[in-house]
Amino acid sequence: MDQRLATTKLSDGTKIAYALTGEGPFLVYAAGWLTHLELSWALRPERGFYESLARGRTLVRYDKPGCGLSGPSGRAYTMDLELETLQAVAHAAGARRFDLLGTSLGASVSAAWAAAHPETVRRMVLYGGWVRGQDVASPAIQRHVLALIAEHWGLGSDVLAEIFAPGADAGIQAAFTSYQRESASAQTARDMLEMCYQVDVGDALGRVEAPTLVLHREEDRAAPIDQGRALADGIHGARFEVLPGRAHLPYVGDVDAIARAVRRFLGLPALRRTAAPSLTARQREVAALVADGLTNRAIADRLHITERSAESHVERICDRMGFRSRSQIAAWYASGG
Repeated sequence: MDQRLATTKLSDGTKIAYALTGEGPFLVYAAGWLTHLELSWALRPERGFYESLARGRTLVRYDKPGCGLSGPSGRAYTMDLELETLQAVAHAAGARRFDLLGTSLGASVSAAWAAAHPETVRRMVLYGGWVRGQDVASPAIQRHVLALIAEHWGLGSDVLAEIFAPGADAGIQAAFTSYQRESASAQTARDMLEMCYQVDVGDALGRVEAPTLVLHREEDRAAPIDQGRALADGIHGARFEVLPGRAHLPYVGDVDAIARAVRRFLGLPALRRTAAPSLTARQREVAALVADGLTNRAIADRLHITERSAESHVERICDRMGFRSRSQIAAWYASGG
């Protein structure tokens, strides 16, 4: 599968990047904390998760203001900004009525959207979410994490990778750590996490009309399971399903269980496993050198080939994997590609 990139704008002119994958009725994906359309597409397990959602649906994903391929807005990070971004992307993509999937912070955003715009949402799935951000962690822990991100984004991203993806192999951990730092500046990351702690959608839940499935991993380290249960309890008729595991990120751990639950609720057939795109031995060798930061000239010298041959190998890797940049190749290789 390929992702088709496009852009739209908010009312203040802020550029917002979004991606379309697959075909069929729209499934809008409201992501969690930080986003990067290109790097997330390069991480092997994350891309696999998105592809599983896009079979039978047009999956719509987007980068938030100040993240990934989107431009900075200069505005405070609030629920209003989150909702305006979702609205701009849905309108630009032509999604007038759609299924809605929200993960982490995106679960709160999706619930708020469904309450305010019930006519637009057919069905909704909320994963790893919460009602009140203040209940996710103690005030002392919140202050500590926010200060760590602001003062030492490198160390902060390491700590958060362990919280979000416990048990992930070293390659995935390293790739996600780098992914966080490349998605946003330290100040943006800090401000967006502070907004996560300030969210409160308790008053909105009773106005949600769409059939809703709430998924939560039993030992989620970032969002306590009682918050997922509170989401389901607040939405009339919502179904609550507990999945085993500790990882907060939906694409770490038993990804297939989440994909199956989502597809089943949306009325989509179970998937047959398909072969992932692969590279030749020489292309993998080149990808490893790209991940090490070598230029085409340096790759040519290392492999005793011409610079043009090295460039051609990089181009073929991008074509085969659906990538647009060397940073995607590096992220893919680092995550165990």
